[in-house]
Amino acid sequence: MKTALITLASFAIIIIFSASKGDQSFGTSASVYIPIQKDTSLQNSIKRGKTVYEDFCMQCHMATGEGIPGAFPPLAKADYLLNNRTKAIHAVKYGLQGPITVNGTDYNSIMAPLGLYDDEVADVMNYILNSWGNSSDKPVTEKEVAAIEK
Repeated sequence: MKTALITLASFAIIIIFSASKGDQSFGTSASVYIPIQKDTSLQNSIKRGKTVYEDFCMQCHMATGEGIPGAFPPLAKADYLLNNRTKAIHAVKYGLQGPITVNGTDYNSIMAPLGLYDDEVADVMNYILNSWGNSSDKPVTEKEVAAIEK
């Protein structure tokens, strides 16, 4: 009798464990892991970057990327972005404090860290580098952003 109870309990545990793992042999549906591939094309990165820009950047740099004279530098036709790619990515990733010169005008304010993930930094940089008169043939990648250290 004791052996029969142990056997029955063991069988019940196996059934419960198998069912929780999605084992089809016990009549439950199996879960299939299908990784979601993020579209890494430049155009889709730019689309995602526009959303990031609208959520985090537009308040200071404005919808047109013109910034606010004397306070927040322009991103539109900004020589700083194209001539200082690594510094620009660093600023988006970690924030910026201290003087910079954009299109011949000096700025000395604070850009707080935005708390973006590396893929969001890459996307918003691709949006900025390809909007308002800016043009960059070389996409910013998540790997490139990850390599930039504080």
